Amino acid sequence: MRALARRLGRDEEKWGLAGLLHDIDIEDVNGDLTVHGLEAARMLTERGVDPDVVDAIRMHNEMAAGATRRLELHHALAAGETITGLITATALVYPDRKLASVKIKSVTKRMKEKAFAASVRRENILECEKLGFSLDVFSGIALEAMQSIHDELGL
Repeated sequence: MRALARRLGRDEEKWGLAGLLHDIDIEDVNGDLTVHGLEAARMLTERGVDPDVVDAIRMHNEMAAGATRRLELHHALAAGETITGLITATALVYPDRKLASVKIKSVTKRMKEKAFAASVRRENILECEKLGFSLDVFSGIALEAMQSIHDELGL
């Protein structure tokens, strides 16, 4: 999220915070996607987190939010969290299981394979186009960002 913010000239701290906190409630709601995001929004509002961050976290799960993503940060969070899942799955099929082995072309190829990482919502990733990025460019931004923290990710 910070890399996207940087690329778009947006607030890296705010966008980074949204990226870090967006799944904070997943254990509290036992993975229930009908409320995931809503509970996080409630928790974070009580703690005085920036309303834009709270709104993006609420909206990253449209099913629970009952609304359609409309703002840049909404699309960035939905696309960003989802592409990381596809990139991780791509890395895990390599013999060394390392992000360093992953290439943009591999990510975009896997994007087209519906059976690969079948739970990855490809329509969310394609929201990158609402940010002005092609899939190739967006994949590159995400891959480079993940590669820069590969040790923390264990990949």
